[in-house]
Amino acid sequence: MTRHLFSLLLIFSLFSCFQNEEQSFVSQNIGQWKAFAEMVAADVKPLALSQPLSKEDVDKLLEEALTIADEYGIEVFRETDLVQTQLFPSDITEGKEVLIFHRPDALKAYRDLKKTIKSGQNGEAEARRFGRLLGYPPHYINQLLTQNTDFRTLHHYGIQGTNLFLYYKDLSRAKEFYHETLGLEIISDYGFAATVKITPDALLTLVDASVGRHKADEPKTVAVALLTNHLAEWFTYLQGKQVIMKYAYKPKENNAHDGFVAIDPEGYLLEFEMFKQHPENEKLMPRLPQYDGLSGATDRWSKNEGFYGAVTWLYYEDMQEAERFYEDKIGLEQIVDQGWAKVYQVSKSGYIGLVDGRRGMHSYTEQKGASISFLIKDLEGWYAYGQQHQPFPVLQEMYTGKGNRYKAFVGQDPGKYFLEFNRFLEHEDNKRILELLNKFD
Repeated sequence: MTRHLFSLLLIFSLFSCFQNEEQSFVSQNIGQWKAFAEMVAADVKPLALSQPLSKEDVDKLLEEALTIADEYGIEVFRETDLVQTQLFPSDITEGKEVLIFHRPDALKAYRDLKKTIKSGQNGEAEARRFGRLLGYPPHYINQLLTQNTDFRTLHHYGIQGTNLFLYYKDLSRAKEFYHETLGLEIISDYGFAATVKITPDALLTLVDASVGRHKADEPKTVAVALLTNHLAEWFTYLQGKQVIMKYAYKPKENNAHDGFVAIDPEGYLLEFEMFKQHPENEKLMPRLPQYDGLSGATDRWSKNEGFYGAVTWLYYEDMQEAERFYEDKIGLEQIVDQGWAKVYQVSKSGYIGLVDGRRGMHSYTEQKGASISFLIKDLEGWYAYGQQHQPFPVLQEMYTGKGNRYKAFVGQDPGKYFLEFNRFLEHEDNKRILELLNKFD
């Protein structure tokens, strides 16, 4: 009798466990599908996929999925042969089905993609197309491609900072302006070039144009935004120093940003700028240092306080091409969309801004009197990747600079800006630069 009772209790216990697991499985899927349905209904995601399920599980849960879809005013499609792209492991749905929550147009786009893949086209472009249908931003698509292919972005090789090269006829005068007038620390001086610190990972290198990569008379199709919350103080100070202004300081209450534009000794534009809380800045603001958003809120100010960030503005004829390049090839994340200008984060306080040359402070030009530099930890790794995958044209192969101070190679972006990828080497002249980069990294 005792044995029979024990057996019955064991069977009941196992049955209860099975029921609990089954209920948990159903509840988990229903909760997930409701979240997905809401995102599709809100146009956050064109398509949303359930986890891969067995045919038996889909048979049991399909009515629940249809009810959820109906509740949110969308549709659900039972997919027995999900497209295989480089976005996910090839065996992820082997022997499985998925439910696709969608609006009608999105399902049509998915079927068009499926036709493309069946025709034999199934590379990175198709993976990105599928990722966009799933509502993934470019940087997340990059992450998935990195996990499942040999695709890599610049971040994989360690970005330590940005460095903008500007070219001068009178280097001494330029150094005096940036060091004495603006109060920027000179952190290296090679004689023919001097680097000043905007922030620890956003640098500016002033180059003697007679020996540099560009000439002083080339179009200065670049601008630098120096981020500060002391706009009024800077404007008053620079006026007192008789610095020429292109645009005066005229703050507006509801602007996404305020600022003014000064001109350096040889014509480069310096935008003193403050981003403010605004819908277009919602991704940027949490990443900036905490500060009082009202310029002039304190009477304690010194130019030696410096800046908390820098944006290098670049000007393009074809904005879409430039965006695709910096998002898909270099792998930068867009954090500000001003419509005709986009801002990408490169390092902690170094940013690149792409500007429509028909709308910005500069028009597009074929030549540019500037080079854009990325400071890379694993420079050799990025160079090897570039040799194999050719994400951009290489203008100068890897070389070691004068005095064994740095290694670099030079590429070119779609707007014909020179992109210099650098790594500073251990050298007495680089002591301060390396100290800053290693500390801020």
